[in-house]
Amino acid sequence: MFIRRNTLLQTAAAGLLLGASAFAVQAQDTVKIGLIVPMTGGQASTGKQIDNAVKLYMQQHGDTVAGKKIEVILKDDAAVPDNTKRLAQELIVNDKVNIIAGFGVTPAAFAAAPLATQAKVPEVVMAAGTSVITEKSPYIVRTSFTLGQSSTIIGDWAVKNGIKKVATLTSDYAPGHDALKFFKDHFTAGGGQIVEEVKVPLANPDFAPFLQRMKDAKPDAMFVFVPAGQGGNFMKQYAERGLDKSGIKVIGPGDVMDDDLLNGMGDSALGAVTAHIYSAAHPSQVNKDFVAAYKKAYNQRPGFMAVGGYDGIHLIYAALQKTGGKADGDSLIAAMKGMAWESPRGPISIDPETRDIVQNVYIRKVEKVDGELYNVEFETFKDVKDPGKTKK
Repeated sequence: MFIRRNTLLQTAAAGLLLGASAFAVQAQDTVKIGLIVPMTGGQASTGKQIDNAVKLYMQQHGDTVAGKKIEVILKDDAAVPDNTKRLAQELIVNDKVNIIAGFGVTPAAFAAAPLATQAKVPEVVMAAGTSVITEKSPYIVRTSFTLGQSSTIIGDWAVKNGIKKVATLTSDYAPGHDALKFFKDHFTAGGGQIVEEVKVPLANPDFAPFLQRMKDAKPDAMFVFVPAGQGGNFMKQYAERGLDKSGIKVIGPGDVMDDDLLNGMGDSALGAVTAHIYSAAHPSQVNKDFVAAYKKAYNQRPGFMAVGGYDGIHLIYAALQKTGGKADGDSLIAAMKGMAWESPRGPISIDPETRDIVQNVYIRKVEKVDGELYNVEFETFKDVKDPGKTKK
């Protein structure tokens, strides 16, 4: 009797262990990605583009990599850093995610950085564009862009193309400060003059009073940086104030002419020249296929934020392939360093030293093509690194 009872207890214990072991195996067979993006508020278009692109990539490539099931947990931080920090903590501690990704604005990317470092969880930045972001944690990798990459190039282009006087309008937060600094350094070094400089609030800005100051300064052009999602409102007020009729051109990094809002801006956007990393009109076959698939899925064209998300999830998949499914932070970050591939925007790579993106920057002009507005590329600068790091 004692022996039988003991055997039953041993069998039950073995069953429990097997159950626990099966659960552990199941847990190990799933790689969880916490996608933290603004789905509501002023930056909602950024979050929706990234979420759409991640879903599209997974539809095209399946939800299994190197024997691991990929699970994406979407969280809306409304681009509020306190929300980002809380959500990142919950995802890491409660949901046991292997990777956090997204980050629509720089303050959000900053808020999550200490948590990524502490937990040794990769933070894949798919949107935010301030130079120093990747320096905030050894676990940060970026697939979007930096403002320095585009702003230096448009500064040089402006001087070479007869623009002598510029008024600047930039959003008053870290990416705006980067955009202004890098543009100003290059434009004034070439002999250009800044005749007016205004900074506008990031949240719900009313551009009208600032635009009047731009008009009164009588510049040849306005250098404009506002984050993705605000360009439509800016161009509406630009036209209402008559600046489109005044001969003052719009130049800047490409955020202001984001593809997903461009068609709604009307003819006032025609002729705007920007330097940027992506256009829906980019002529490669990879991009044509991407645009067609995105339009079919979501009934709209993708913008540069969609590409940041698409490349971000590609990087995660490629890193998991390289590690054979090992999903610890150190293995994934090591795999991501130096990785290179053909993106819808053109050839890109991850700088192994800085974990930042290296990519082409294109000078583009807004033109009408088949009745729609597009950023048509006319000059290419290849393999551009972030100037904020190359100067150090």
